[in-house]
Amino acid sequence: MDVDGIAKASGSGDLFIGGRWRPAADGRSYAVADPATGEVIREVSAAGAEDSRRAVDAAADAFEGWRTTAPRRRSEILHDMFAAMREHADELARLITLENGKAFRDAKAEVGYAAEFFRWFSEEAVRIGSSFGDAPAGGFRHLVRKQPVGVTAFVTPWNFPAAMATRKIAPALAAGCPVVLKPAPDTPLTALAVAGLLAEVGLPDGVCNVLPTDRAAEVANVWFQDDRVRKFSFTGSTATGRVLLRQAADHVVNVTMELGGNAPFIVCPDADVDAAVSGAMDAKMRGGGEVCIAANRFYVHSDVAGEFTAKFGEAMTSVHIGPGMAEGVTLGPMVNEAAQRRIQSLVDDALAKGAKIAAQGPTPEGPGWYFPATVLTDVPEDAELLGAEVFGPVAPILTYRDENEMLKRANDSEHGLASYVYSGSLERALRISDRLEAGMVGLNRGLISDPAAPFGGVKQSGLGREGGREGIDAFLETKYIAVDWPKVP
Repeated sequence: MDVDGIAKASGSGDLFIGGRWRPAADGRSYAVADPATGEVIREVSAAGAEDSRRAVDAAADAFEGWRTTAPRRRSEILHDMFAAMREHADELARLITLENGKAFRDAKAEVGYAAEFFRWFSEEAVRIGSSFGDAPAGGFRHLVRKQPVGVTAFVTPWNFPAAMATRKIAPALAAGCPVVLKPAPDTPLTALAVAGLLAEVGLPDGVCNVLPTDRAAEVANVWFQDDRVRKFSFTGSTATGRVLLRQAADHVVNVTMELGGNAPFIVCPDADVDAAVSGAMDAKMRGGGEVCIAANRFYVHSDVAGEFTAKFGEAMTSVHIGPGMAEGVTLGPMVNEAAQRRIQSLVDDALAKGAKIAAQGPTPEGPGWYFPATVLTDVPEDAELLGAEVFGPVAPILTYRDENEMLKRANDSEHGLASYVYSGSLERALRISDRLEAGMVGLNRGLISDPAAPFGGVKQSGLGREGGREGIDAFLETKYIAVDWPKVP
């Protein structure tokens, strides 16, 4: 299946409801643009309230059949989907680059990561456990069952259009739950392609439904008012997450929230500077910095600050910026013009308050929403970018001498998603890791995501975990059955 084949399979941008491609009920559509050129790729159907209701109807109708499907059969379908994504990795990566803008190498890595969720949860599907035991007082026994929560509804972001969808879809399907997904309006095509592949590998009609739209509130409001929707999972900004949590609370809907991040990257005085620079490039520049766990603030000990800044600056200015599909490109455009302007405003604010540009790469001529790889020094504590999720290729470097003072600054954020520590001392690194207020820590490593590990944050970075053994638990309810069992005379 090539990109044109995926476009054909996705019904030329139609909604995917009940195993069929359908236009929006009211005929609405919207344009999806290529970030490298600003040109329209395709018109995509825009789901509204009526489409949202139809999708929930389809999922609810499919629930009983899917929940009673043998775990082994669910596992086989998920594993077949893993194989299908690997088979079509190049085509899916090109589609991601086309609508998201990220460099093809990053898009290809995303497809591999996204596919792994189907493999991991295909294995977890057959390990959903029950327990049976004696009541301590005697006379009866405890039977504890794990059962699928029911219809699940998801909202996913544009920065990982494949992986953020599969990280939710795979465990839900493994648990026996049908899915309704609203992908980000900037990147709906990848989600539609995933739905098309799931249908090809034998997922029953109605078990996975995809609703691209540019009127998200209208679609989501239906879910929160429908008692059949028992699970809601969102990945996106903390501000939007707060709004959705209020809506979920009104109907006591089970939620998982993966929200914003503001990750500190800490370089200790005994760190291997070259390794720290390599890790910093991984943690900062993967996906052009448009990543929730991207390194956002760099705290570098004064003893190694000069060396780190020089080498990191050289690495940042050496990135090859341009259209994501061009040969050798490692930094593509930002997802849209609004994102580009927001990053520029954060940099302008820092410069106005005294920050300096220590290194900056080139910007391509011509169309496209590009922002150059940029390293800032002398950044004041009141600069907006230190408190914001930059979501771009900008790295502010701050120095420190006292570990306690540095940790206070690193933890001074409403977010607590990811952190990074580079040190030559395991004792020091673990001590710092334990004190960091974050759900995940990269210790001498700039890449931390793994489908087999729990992903999530603390504070206002979210609720719950995705991936790992914990990932499937989010889609299961615990039922306790008291079984009468008379005492033996």
